[in-house]
Amino acid sequence: MKRACEKLLKEYLGFFSCTAIIGPRQCGKTTFLESLPGGWKIFDLEKQSDFQIIAQDIDLFLRLNPEKVAIDEAQMLPELFPALRVAIDRDRRLTGRYVITGSSSPKLVRSVSESLAGRIGTIEMSPFSFAETTKNISPAFYRLLTRRASVEDIIENLEPVAKIKNIHEFWFRGGYPEPWIKNNQRFYSLWMNQYVGAYLYRDVARLFPGINENRFRMFTQFLAGISGNIVNYANVARSLGVSQPTARDYFEIAHGTFLWRTIPAYTQNALKRVVKHPKGYLRDSGLLHYLLQIPDINSLLAHPGMGQSWEGMVIEEIIRGLNCLGTGFDYYYYRTGGGAEVDLILEGDFGLIPVEIKYAQTVPSRQLRGLKDFVRERDCRFGIVINNDERPRLYDEKIIGIPFASL
Repeated sequence: MKRACEKLLKEYLGFFSCTAIIGPRQCGKTTFLESLPGGWKIFDLEKQSDFQIIAQDIDLFLRLNPEKVAIDEAQMLPELFPALRVAIDRDRRLTGRYVITGSSSPKLVRSVSESLAGRIGTIEMSPFSFAETTKNISPAFYRLLTRRASVEDIIENLEPVAKIKNIHEFWFRGGYPEPWIKNNQRFYSLWMNQYVGAYLYRDVARLFPGINENRFRMFTQFLAGISGNIVNYANVARSLGVSQPTARDYFEIAHGTFLWRTIPAYTQNALKRVVKHPKGYLRDSGLLHYLLQIPDINSLLAHPGMGQSWEGMVIEEIIRGLNCLGTGFDYYYYRTGGGAEVDLILEGDFGLIPVEIKYAQTVPSRQLRGLKDFVRERDCRFGIVINNDERPRLYDEKIIGIPFASL
């Protein structure tokens, strides 16, 4: 299946000497390397033979292979990064020489920032987005956002491109590629079980040797229960029986390994008393539903956490879509002490855009009071409501309703 960030990779190869593709295990990074143009050599550091070829003399390897070399799971060999810097600095004018991939780890992030700053472009890759499963990898919504489109432009140029049944299937199953390609319910259940045990816990234990594995397993299950809620570290620490600094460390590990997405509170120019605790979601809705032991879509629709699950899935879809365009932006949520809330605040070259997320097809005006107040108080160009309507519509002159099927 074609990946949405393929165009961004080609662009980065023209700008940077080295491009890094980072993301969770099993999101498709290795397969994505096959989209590189002809002539590229691909080495996988999890293969002992490839590891030996590179590790026995890294500098010599890079002199013998000065360009069009892709190295998969680069975090397995931290000594590679300073050697790459030396190789790149021999001629900084040359671009598109190296591609590295890696699952997040402290060594990978530190090595990229310390050794390759200014020499590397980084692409964050995720499991499939809904747009990728429908093969609509260049949705109009994201292009319209980045060119500062007007309300009229968005209404006129967007239309639903997917069926509501397909949306619910993606929401329930999540986006990990292999279960999507196999398309078998039994395989999906087995794969999720293996992923949680063999990849999630194993990788965390390997990357953080001092971690209490049993506590972190409890923490992972705990994350499923609080996904979509505001995080109070003191409450989490008490529930797990750990110190508050340890609870914070666990959240940083979960965010850094692409399991959890922390959404900071929007506190800039606050006109009212606002909540400052972060919010968060398990990044893949299928993994969330597996950990919550939700067996099918009907059970999901009756589950008390249904709304938070839908909200998290939509937020991930938006963030993934903007990431694949290489758009620079920040994301937040907003909640006042009085309870007024906006689910997602996007801030970038396109301005400040608040987004409210609703599962329903019809959204009463009273449910948009927080969104309208935010737009008015900060003079936003417009606010967006993502829902399951049949077509885009205007709620008022600055509030646009957009079906999820149009993202």
